[in-house]
Order: sequence, then C-alpha cells, then structure tokens
Amino acid sequence: MRQPNRNSGAAPWLQTLLATASLGSPALAFAQASPFMTGATALQTNILAWLTPIAIILVMVLGAMAMANRMSWGWCLGAILGIAIAFGAPQIVAWVRGMFGV
Repeated sequence: MRQPNRNSGAAPWLQTLLATASLGSPALAFAQASPFMTGATALQTNILAWLTPIAIILVMVLGAMAMANRMSWGWCLGAILGIAIAFGAPQIVAWVRGMFGV
C-alpha cells in the first residue's frame, strides 16, 4: 500500500502565492532604468566632456580681451555667468525640484 505524501498540498498553495505576488507587484518586473534617461545622461556627460576644455580656453580669451580693453568687462562677466549656468544646470534643476518638492 502506498503512503500519502505530506507535501502534496504545499506545492499548489506555494504556486498560487507566488503567482499572486508576481501579479501584485508589476513594478518589480519592470524595474529597469528608462532608456530615455540613460541616453540623456550619456549625452550630457559627453557634451560636458567636450565643452570643458573649450570653456576654459574661452574664459582665458575673454579675460585677455577684456584686459587689453578690446571688449567690455560686462560681456566677459556675462559669458562666464552663462558658462557657470550651463555647467551647473543639473545642480540648479535638482535645487529647484527640491524647493518645490517634486
């Protein structure tokens, strides 16, 4: 005579529990980075890598032209402020988003 298996009722119960848990949390199934954000971050990194030496040379040229009285100091300071805003954009956006709780 065959003896009954003690674990015969646990397998369907466990399968039902796992199926319910996987259907109840679809966010975990799709937990991956957005392709748009990945591409935007890579583009931003590449642009900053290319523009950093160009911005340094631009500041040196602007300073030399302003010291030689070939251009106004206002233009020089405006360009430097623009460079600071361009390179500080991620920090500025994070600051503004934090200010408004987004």
